[in-house]
Amino acid sequence: MNIPLFLAGVILILIVLGDAFETMVLPRRVTRRVRLARLFFRYAWKIWLTIARLITSRRGMETFLGFFGPLSVLILIILWATGLVFGFAFMLFASGSTLAMPEGSVSFGTYLYLSGTSLFTLGLGDVTPTTPLGRGIIAAEAGLGLGFLALVISYLPLLNQSFARREVTIALLDAHAGSPPTAMEMLHRHIHHNEVDELRQHLYEWERWSAELLESHLSYPVLARFRSHHENQSWLGSLTAILDTCAFALASLEGVCKDQAKFTFAMARHAIVDIAQIFNCPPVHPEHNRLPKADLEHLCATLSGAGLKLEEADVLEKELSQLRTMYEPYVHALSQYLHISVPPWISRSKRADNWQTSRWDTGSGLERKKLLEEIWDDHF
Repeated sequence: MNIPLFLAGVILILIVLGDAFETMVLPRRVTRRVRLARLFFRYAWKIWLTIARLITSRRGMETFLGFFGPLSVLILIILWATGLVFGFAFMLFASGSTLAMPEGSVSFGTYLYLSGTSLFTLGLGDVTPTTPLGRGIIAAEAGLGLGFLALVISYLPLLNQSFARREVTIALLDAHAGSPPTAMEMLHRHIHHNEVDELRQHLYEWERWSAELLESHLSYPVLARFRSHHENQSWLGSLTAILDTCAFALASLEGVCKDQAKFTFAMARHAIVDIAQIFNCPPVHPEHNRLPKADLEHLCATLSGAGLKLEEADVLEKELSQLRTMYEPYVHALSQYLHISVPPWISRSKRADNWQTSRWDTGSGLERKKLLEEIWDDHF
């Protein structure tokens, strides 16, 4: 028996099984830096992103990046299966087990073939071990193959369900905050003559969504690379818009809504910081101010015109600046790493919301938007 090769096979199998368990079964974050799945996602993403940057079309780039999340999961499962096949092949070859086969000479490729047919429980029977140790290894591999396939079958639907739950709330944000979502639209559409009950309820729902996002992305970090259905929507953009809204509410509002904004801000910041830590993205201060003074004045003037009572301009600007430093560097770091656009505070685009558009529409986006808003106001 070749003991070093046999032990190498055992170690390879244990590494693969441990990595699969931590990735698919363990419902908590693994802090160890050296992991097979983590190394695979890190370097595969770098290569994928490098290729994506060669695509000149924005839509083409987003489409290409959208393939990475689901495809990387399938490739990782194939790598795990390949590692198990090679690990058991090493054990069979090192044990010196003789094989019964119709014809031809026995080589390492023969052991590799036997290991592959056993892991996937094909049961062809054209190559069989003749020693007790070899038969025991094959029996163990066949049993492990059944468990591995069952684990994979349960893992993929779980990822899809988590992705669907995340996207439902993101889709709901379209009518509440625009496309892409902005703090100005969120505040303007939910405040009527200083009444903020609608905004408070909406922030409560986003507090729970932020908690669910944190739980799902800590357990399954690959979900962060799953792109949304629309180019102007993303989990990072939605979370940023909610943080912007909460920051403005904390700096300018009073009463019950401010209390809810505090809780939602805390949960949303918790999520963004922990997710940045998963991908080893230290905070990076953006080069350009997302809310220059002129834009802040425009935002305040718009909301004041809608009937909202605000704090003094100097006090508001100071408090808002302090709150923004608590999350914007992490948002910017994740935006750079995941190549996801961060929405502005104020949308300068005349583009209609996603719910206001259709591929069969005629006329400009602004015309369609005004027409639909008029119909909406007439009926509601």
